[in-house]
Amino acid sequence: MSVKKKPLVVVTRKLPDSIETRMRELFDARLNLDDAPMTPEQIAEAARTADVLVPTVTDMIREDVINQPDCKLKLIANFGNGVDNIDVTAAHARGITVTNTPKVLTEDTADMTMALILAVPRRMIEGAAILTEGKQHWAGWSPTWMLGHRIGGKRLGIIGMGRIGQAVARRARAFGLQIHYHNRRPVAPVIAEELGATYWESLDQMLARMDIISVNCPHTPATYHLLSARRLKLIRKEAYIVNTARGEVIDEDTLIKLIEAGDVGGAGLDVYEHEPAVNPKLVRLARAGKVTLLPHMGSATIEGRVEMGEKVIINIRTFLDAHKPPDRVLPSML
Repeated sequence: MSVKKKPLVVVTRKLPDSIETRMRELFDARLNLDDAPMTPEQIAEAARTADVLVPTVTDMIREDVINQPDCKLKLIANFGNGVDNIDVTAAHARGITVTNTPKVLTEDTADMTMALILAVPRRMIEGAAILTEGKQHWAGWSPTWMLGHRIGGKRLGIIGMGRIGQAVARRARAFGLQIHYHNRRPVAPVIAEELGATYWESLDQMLARMDIISVNCPHTPATYHLLSARRLKLIRKEAYIVNTARGEVIDEDTLIKLIEAGDVGGAGLDVYEHEPAVNPKLVRLARAGKVTLLPHMGSATIEGRVEMGEKVIINIRTFLDAHKPPDRVLPSML
């Protein structure tokens, strides 16, 4: 690329002001000031005109976009940790580099996971709604009203013991939970000892014995419906499921049926299988106090979003300087 001409960088959604300002300084940046999601046609057009595309987790960069005969992209710098929205294999075959923004959202997501671990068994959202929605008169404290469940001493089963899973475990241990986990392989002994964590090679066996289950694995072809109908039926009737990872990891229809039937205690969900659509049955269960629903806000902190943007800029600049970007994603890593 000519050093005299700034590369065209198309950003699909509105980013923090400081990040957009820096992008305008460094690149020929085409911003999305109204933050309306780009249509598939607009994304395809961006791929034909831009040198660098900066999508978010809700933008699908599939094989048909990447393999357009006139696709001009040289870099897809994802504004997000996961890359399940990008066909990394197709991009790699086309010679397009893909990067992401790992590590900056670990603590934020773990905080929200812990909040849901607390909120669901203690019925926090249900209780708050009584005061704010005015549907039920609060007569004052009662020894037998709005009883939830204590979490201290309960078994927490973490699915995916990466950075976020470990951060969740540290928080949960401070609340007196017993830490169990399933992962592709055991964590290092020093980490397991620090967390007091018990490894389960068999996900089925772990699910059948946990009081609370936290989903913290990425969405990949291997983890699609990892919590399948068969596996969900292994979970104890009193157990809760918390998901701040990706909705596609859980068979959502089966989870709803099990909660409706009283065969699963409840759920705390920040992600959904068909986002941004939320199953109306989940909404009804939330109104009935069976589930707690959040609008995919696990990583939504100002600090986190700015750090994500800074990583995107570093990846773009490093790539344009003909060096290997620090957060390059390869098909073999997925």
